[in-house]
Amino acid sequence: MEKQPTAAGSDDVASSENSPPDPKLEEELEESKESALRRYFLQEWEDVKRILADIVSKNGASKLSDVNRIRSIMDKYQQEGQLLEPYLEAIISPLMSIVRSQSIQLLDQTDQLLAIIQPLCIIIYTLVNVCGYKSVVRFFPHQVSDLELAVSLLQKCHKTVSVTSLRQESTGEMETKCVVLLWLYILVLIPFDISTVDSSIGCEEGTIEAVPLVEKIVEISKDYLASSGPMRRFSGLLLARLLTRPDMAKPFNSFMEWAHEVLISVKDDFEYHFRSIGLVEALASIFKVRVRKVLFDVVSYTWSDISFLMKSSIANRSPLLRKLLVKLSQRLGLLCLPPRAPSWQYKSKSSSLQTNLSLNVAGEGHSCDLEPQCNTINGTTGANSFQEEDGDMDIPEIVEEIIDLLLTGLRDSDTIVRWSAAKGVGRITARLTSSLSEEVLSSILQLFSTGEGDGSWHGGCLALAELARRGVLLPVSFPDVVPVITQALHYDVRRGPHSIGSHVRDAAAYVCWAFGRAYSIKDMKGVLEQLAPHLLRVACYDREVNCRRAASAAFQENVGRQGEFPNGINIVNMADYFALSSRSNSYLHVAVSIAEYKEYLYPFADELLSSKINHWEKGLRELAAEAISALAKYEPDYFAGYVLEKLIPLTLSSDLCTRHGATLAAGELTMTLHRLDFVLSADTQKALSGLVPAIEKARLYRGKGGEIMRSAVSRFIECMSLSKIPLTEKIKKSLLDTLNENLKHPNFQIQSGAVDALKHFIPTYLASSSDKIIQDIVSNYVKLLDDLNVAARRGAALALGVLPNKFLAVSCNVVITKLSSSCTGENKPDDPDAEARVQAAKGLISVCETLTAVSSEECKADYTSLYLLIKDKVMETLLKALEDYAVDNRGDVGSWVREAAMDALERCTYILCKRDTDGILFYSDSANKLIGGILKQAVEKIDKIRDIAARTLRRILYCQNPYVKFVPHREILEKIFPNDQELEWSVSTVSYPRIVKLLSVSSYSQYVLSGLVISTGGLQESLRKVSLEALIEYLRASADGDAGMSKEHQLSNDFVRLLQQHKKCDRVIVPAYKTIDVLLSKRFFLNMERETVEFFTALLDSLSIELKASQDFTKLSTGLSILECISSHTAETNLRAFSSLSFFLGHRYPKMRKIAADKVYVVLEERGEIICKDSGKEKAIELVLETSWDGDLEVAKNKRLEFYKITELDACICETSNSSARRKVDVTKGNENDENKSYSSLVNYSGF
Repeated sequence: MEKQPTAAGSDDVASSENSPPDPKLEEELEESKESALRRYFLQEWEDVKRILADIVSKNGASKLSDVNRIRSIMDKYQQEGQLLEPYLEAIISPLMSIVRSQSIQLLDQTDQLLAIIQPLCIIIYTLVNVCGYKSVVRFFPHQVSDLELAVSLLQKCHKTVSVTSLRQESTGEMETKCVVLLWLYILVLIPFDISTVDSSIGCEEGTIEAVPLVEKIVEISKDYLASSGPMRRFSGLLLARLLTRPDMAKPFNSFMEWAHEVLISVKDDFEYHFRSIGLVEALASIFKVRVRKVLFDVVSYTWSDISFLMKSSIANRSPLLRKLLVKLSQRLGLLCLPPRAPSWQYKSKSSSLQTNLSLNVAGEGHSCDLEPQCNTINGTTGANSFQEEDGDMDIPEIVEEIIDLLLTGLRDSDTIVRWSAAKGVGRITARLTSSLSEEVLSSILQLFSTGEGDGSWHGGCLALAELARRGVLLPVSFPDVVPVITQALHYDVRRGPHSIGSHVRDAAAYVCWAFGRAYSIKDMKGVLEQLAPHLLRVACYDREVNCRRAASAAFQENVGRQGEFPNGINIVNMADYFALSSRSNSYLHVAVSIAEYKEYLYPFADELLSSKINHWEKGLRELAAEAISALAKYEPDYFAGYVLEKLIPLTLSSDLCTRHGATLAAGELTMTLHRLDFVLSADTQKALSGLVPAIEKARLYRGKGGEIMRSAVSRFIECMSLSKIPLTEKIKKSLLDTLNENLKHPNFQIQSGAVDALKHFIPTYLASSSDKIIQDIVSNYVKLLDDLNVAARRGAALALGVLPNKFLAVSCNVVITKLSSSCTGENKPDDPDAEARVQAAKGLISVCETLTAVSSEECKADYTSLYLLIKDKVMETLLKALEDYAVDNRGDVGSWVREAAMDALERCTYILCKRDTDGILFYSDSANKLIGGILKQAVEKIDKIRDIAARTLRRILYCQNPYVKFVPHREILEKIFPNDQELEWSVSTVSYPRIVKLLSVSSYSQYVLSGLVISTGGLQESLRKVSLEALIEYLRASADGDAGMSKEHQLSNDFVRLLQQHKKCDRVIVPAYKTIDVLLSKRFFLNMERETVEFFTALLDSLSIELKASQDFTKLSTGLSILECISSHTAETNLRAFSSLSFFLGHRYPKMRKIAADKVYVVLEERGEIICKDSGKEKAIELVLETSWDGDLEVAKNKRLEFYKITELDACICETSNSSARRKVDVTKGNENDENKSYSSLVNYSGF
């Protein structure tokens, strides 16, 4: 710790201060300061210095990008403007020098002048925003000759209009006006009569009424007072500086008369609204100067104008106007009262830090400062002095009216008005006598009455804090004030589905913070003992993070300034700013740590019982229930006795919030006491066991809040089961029926709570039941799997998953078989409920894990049949679930099933591998299907599914216990899927380039391709682009596949198998066609010689099936593109493809006929001499061009027949006619069955 200077050394210090400064020392200090600041601003300063040098060298900013660059740099320091202050002179002085010099040179060339200075003013105004105008104007030039120049520049700027209100697009009009107004703000302080500076005035004195220069400034400033921009504020500051000069009496009186006329002529329009705001703000700036001699004469009618405007409708609608009126009122009141420091004012500390430290070192404390205060409080001398002081001071009547306005402002509906009124009350009260200050305090305390609203409480707290900060609130008033503050710390009023009061609690914490700074240890000792528990209750348990942090800051301030406080430092370290940011951390960790100190344990428990378990927010009640149980470890007897006995009756309260919170808290507390090995009394156990039946008897599940109570009851049963509370058989049956009812509820949270409760309830209370009861329970859940109620099916599947081994072993085959059929929807093929299939998949794997959890010795009899059932039935079911692509109005709901299936497959694989040693249960074919099915999901279109699939595959590959054997091509898979948990598989640019390499592995290529085409041919443009790029890059690589064939050949074979496997499945066929079309356009598959013909033949076979009677325009148009590509190729299949393509010239959809005609024309141009004999090419092209194919259908069909004759495609006519007739019947039937689908497809294809 640094040693304090002694009294003997003070002379040395004084002499050193009077000695001349050492230049070398000053230089070193400046360099150290510069280096310290440059640690924060070095990189940007080099850029700024370079741009400034360029601007100075060119006498202006040639590039707007340079200006924007400086502005973006300065904006970074919006919260730390002091870091820029050492550089302000280096930035502002050269810029303002350019503005000044260019204004002199180009005074008559307005446009050229403004074009130069506007970019510079943008930079200067940015610094004004960051550092404040007071720091910036110090570096403006202020020669006397600049005044006329600045006024002339202001006149030129006044005529310009901003082209945009967006800051990023500003060209500097508004910024230039603000900078020039600030320049005049400095220049009007010249120590000469302004009339001597104005060159427009003649040499004769006394012949002119007003100075023209002043008139110009005032008139322009008046215009700016009606502006909505920052010019309003700066013009008000300029007027305040100008009109309060000693030589401005006449302009001041003229301005005040104009202000009076404006304020009393209230108009209900926008222009008057902004003008009144600007005018009141200017008046507030003028009265801030407080030159009593000049301003005292206008106080009376200014106050009349304020009172009139305050009652107007325009003030009622404008919080800003009311705030400025309150500010102006308080300044009028301060002007009417003489400035003084009353002897009765409380002063506990000196304003000098050195004095306080010296007193502490000398051991004197604050006795010298506290002596007047002690007389004030305890003695009669202070009272007598107060009376003398009261008699000496005459309070003007206008001050009483102003105080009444300020007290009314404390009740205002807007915070900014209340805050301004509170500061005004504090400032004016500091100049009153003690008796009057007591009356003001009494009026403030009336704001805390029951009938007042939250605004009054908030304003009252702010006023008390201001009184305390100024020493006007004496410690003798603490008995009246402290109870009010403690109430305000817990102020929370329910309003409908929410509550209000967070601003009141925050302001109350501010009052406590002000107390810690204002009063001495002696006076605050008793107050702190009252406030500390309340502050910590708010700091730990308040709903709002700002209130928790405010209370913590107030407690920290009192601990730091009031000296020793029991466990204060430890608590401050626990309840710091960051620890309180999380509500759950505050409730469950910070509060529990503080409750270790006994003086806070009971207040904390009382806070939770009285305010939090009955809070309006459901999440907070749940958190409070956990929090109250977390405190039980410090005093189990208290919580088991007083707290639990208070909670049990509240579970039947008529208020939903109260009974819900009490039910949760009773359950959590019972479970915690059980874990602490605390034995509850028999009466308490009986009351707890009868709680759920009592709730059901009171019919509290019905009506509003029934769902909330069901969740709470399920959690209570779970806690009671974990606590092993003894129950009668009747109550057991009742609780089981309750859980079964909750299982059938459509709300998933209620179902989940019932399943969690059932998981512990059955082993605890029904494990010793008879075989018949066990069989009935299992049969009931199995039967519910076929229930018409989808919620019942979901709950039954989850319930089967949590049953113990003893229950499942009775009929494991039935349970597994039934869950398997429910998982894939075999028993209900038309069932659209995806959630039921998800829960069935989860329940299925849980049943398997439960049945196989016992040792092999215990299950020798069923070992083979059980594991073979899992291998044959469960694995196949889950693999089939990976093909669930159900879609409803919520989107791809089948993805939920696929996600659950992947998790179940991983766990099922571990079950089989853990018991399989000979490759009977899990072998290479099983591994191939498993890995392939997951790989397919890893390349599909949903980011979340891709990420889950890739991470699941990584865990399977690198799992050591058990080790998954027989994985084909494990080395390749491990290279593609490294054991890196940080890899972002959901990012398409990461996953596709890696996984697409597996197309060269024959074991997995079919799986990868079937998933990849969904992405490459999908609708999502970004995903389609990335996946296609990965596929094309893979094909362009020179290496061959693992079967010795080229990658194109292998991929073409996979496409053929894919098309054959998914016939008439548009979900796969359409994106596959799109992918093939793109690859053909990139010239892939065209140079495989014999394999090309085979691929095209298979492709034509698929197209003939898929396009026949199709109503999907996307499929039809993509198919035509493929036919065009094949027709343009010289392979053996081009004639067949062209014949199929030309058939669409007579299609029933005009759009398709037009597309087909375009493609036929292209083929004829490229390969017409091969397709047409002799001179048929020209005739065919002429026919195609002259025919309106999107016109009448019969005309198109006739033209198509004519086209056939020209191209000699007669051999195809018979076949196509027959197929056309058949297709006509099919299409007619299709139209009858699904006309809307056809029309919808047409609309979607057309882009509407």
